[in-house]
Formats: sequence, C-alpha cells, structure tokens
Amino acid sequence: MEIIREPQIDIRPEQIYMGIRVISPFRGMSQMIGKISKEMTIWVKEHDVSVVGPPFLRYHVIDMRGKMEITFGFPVLAALPDDGRVTADALVAGRYASLVYRNGGVAGNRALIEWVRGNGMDFDRWDTAEGDNFRCRYETYLTDPKLERRKTRWDIEVAIKLV
Repeated sequence: MEIIREPQIDIRPEQIYMGIRVISPFRGMSQMIGKISKEMTIWVKEHDVSVVGPPFLRYHVIDMRGKMEITFGFPVLAALPDDGRVTADALVAGRYASLVYRNGGVAGNRALIEWVRGNGMDFDRWDTAEGDNFRCRYETYLTDPKLERRKTRWDIEVAIKLV
C-alpha cells in the first residue's frame, strides 16, 4: 500500500448522490462491487445523468467476518426519482478524516483509522448486531478506470466522518 496524500481533516458539505445499496458477504464483496458499479454506470448513461464528481463506494455497515452493507454511487446536483434499485441519498455534511492511497484498501483504511485514534479523535459510528455502523464512510475512485485498467494503480480517497 502506498499513501498518496497524508491524512487530513476537512469540513465537507452534504453531497446528494444516486446509488445502488446492497448487503454482501465480505468474501465476494469485490464481485458484488463490480456488478453494482457496472449497473450504476449503465443507468447513468441510459438516463443521461449529469454527475458532479467521481464514483464512490459507501460503507454503511462493516462486518469483515460476515456481511457488509454498501452503496456504489455517483454524486449529482439534485436527487432524481428512485428507479428500481437506484435510489437517491446523501453523503452527510460534517468533519471528516481522509487520506488517498494506492493498492491496498484494507491497509489504506487501517492507516487512516490508526491516525485518527492516535490523534485522540473519534469516528461518528456505533455498534449493532450487524457490525460497525458509520454515519458516513466512503472511498472515492479518483482514477478513471478507462485511463488506467490496473486497479493496483488507482488513487482512492477514503473519508470517514468524525464526531
């Protein structure tokens, strides 16, 4: 794993998006992400949706030994009507910790988590029987996969809302 941009804290505005939310076993989640990202990309093109930023993967609930609740989405200026599996939602406004990494999602997330905890801050999260719930935690795909096919060369920003 390579850190491209060191951890930082910033204030982010609310970001409306259209996305597909699913529950997936952690094992096999990559295949699920591939499926819903393709489905969302096709939906955006078919409906001529104007996106206002790169796609992202939001983590609502994390249980790496069980199931993950995730959304693959595209930021938009305004919510569109729900369309089957594609629904509107928002990345909430607030104070976030973030960093940009390449090649190593688990390690990139771990680096940010350790940095936040090491600096005495807390995430806006809670535990349930389903796992670790986050008010807002997401990874933005900064590299265009049409320009760089190798996922190991993608720059990805992980951002997690703080208390």
